[in-house]
Amino acid sequence: MRSSEGVVFEAENSILGPASYDVVDTNKWAVSNVGQFGDRVNADYVETTQIEDNTLNSDFFQTSRLSPGSLRYYGLGLENGPYTVNLYFAETRFDDIRSLTWESLGRRVFDIYIQGGLKVKDFDIRKEAGGISNRAVGKKFMVQVSENYLEIHLFWAGKGTCCVPIQGYYGPSISAISVISDFQPTVSGLPPTTASKKKNKTNLIVGIVVSVGLVSFISIFAVFYLRRKSSGINEDEELLEIGLKPNMFSYAELRTATEDFNPENKLGEGGFGPVYKVRFIQVGR
Repeated sequence: MRSSEGVVFEAENSILGPASYDVVDTNKWAVSNVGQFGDRVNADYVETTQIEDNTLNSDFFQTSRLSPGSLRYYGLGLENGPYTVNLYFAETRFDDIRSLTWESLGRRVFDIYIQGGLKVKDFDIRKEAGGISNRAVGKKFMVQVSENYLEIHLFWAGKGTCCVPIQGYYGPSISAISVISDFQPTVSGLPPTTASKKKNKTNLIVGIVVSVGLVSFISIFAVFYLRRKSSGINEDEELLEIGLKPNMFSYAELRTATEDFNPENKLGEGGFGPVYKVRFIQVGR
């Protein structure tokens, strides 16, 4: 789909279900969904509705990705530098507050992390839209990429409602994402079949749209990091304070220890991805 500014949005896998991940066919974006709507029969993880706003880009908001717990997007192979991240939302489930119905009492509340730093706490899409559902909402963030990838994490922290209008509608939701470099890159980040009107921008776009076919499942590497400097609250530091602190390894260490993720070292595969045996990892004390 092409926006009014001429930017092409890539489609992700619309049939992506619980506890699963996928990489778009251009290998520029990966998405990971953690959690399952166990309290809802035949749960859908993509919500489709009619956006009432008469905007030029309203089509991008008519479908939204849903997750019961944690939704992560990874921009892969980015050149290091400053970027502008645009997140697009629309509340497609709960009624307008003005309707004064039982459904209007429902609230979707989640946190927004970018590069491990908390950007927005207790984000409520409908509240951001002035209490109106099916209205497009955009959020813009300036971020720094230093390790050639971008992580966007939408996390449900247990707030809001879980059983209104029916059980199983809660957790984060998003309609589309765009990431544009704020510098003149030395390499192109565009999909190989996409032409851009602005050659001095690296555009990485992903949109939630109804799938026109099955997207091949591609193995995605697990992203680990030891330390990251960022403004705001670091989500990893919050989790580590809960209990015993586990050892954390960088992606380079894991790649070396698994011999570049050699299939011969693969032990098996579970809901969170493949598991490898390692030859050695040296840990400083």
